[in-house]
Amino acid sequence: FVLTSWIRAFFFFSALRLPGPVHTEGGFDIKAIEKAYENNKKGKRIKGGSTISQQTAKNVFLWPQRSWFRKGLETYFTFLIELFWSKERIMEVYLNTIEMGNGIYGAEAAAQHWFKKPASKLSKVEASAIAAILPNPRKYKANPVTNYIASRKNWIMRQMNFYGALNYKTEDE
Repeated sequence: FVLTSWIRAFFFFSALRLPGPVHTEGGFDIKAIEKAYENNKKGKRIKGGSTISQQTAKNVFLWPQRSWFRKGLETYFTFLIELFWSKERIMEVYLNTIEMGNGIYGAEAAAQHWFKKPASKLSKVEASAIAAILPNPRKYKANPVTNYIASRKNWIMRQMNFYGALNYKTEDE
């Protein structure tokens, strides 16, 4: 179970485009994939174009090392996830499988590690602090925060306050 403030914080974190959008067509962000491909072709630092759904597929069903074979399987599992799971379920599984610190996986473990309390007891500010350390949770700390993480956390909080409650329903539903 993931508290609503967690889902809201991570949803707005995803708006930073790091690691990827939640709302996509079929679980893939073609523009981000094309951009990553062009960037990687230039021999620069490898960048990904994966969505939350793709990362969930990788985290739950596959292994972390990069290969074209793994990417193919990731595509298959992403298609199945998008077909059978709701957006809420995708986000919940994502939050409970991503690394949120060196060897810290999932929302509950992160809450215990960074704030010494269960995820269900985290405030919006605390959930935002954990969201702000992504996509590099081995480099950054959710508590105590640096000025850089504080600015990211404040941005996430402003987005949460501006947009209010999340609504996963689309106009077609």
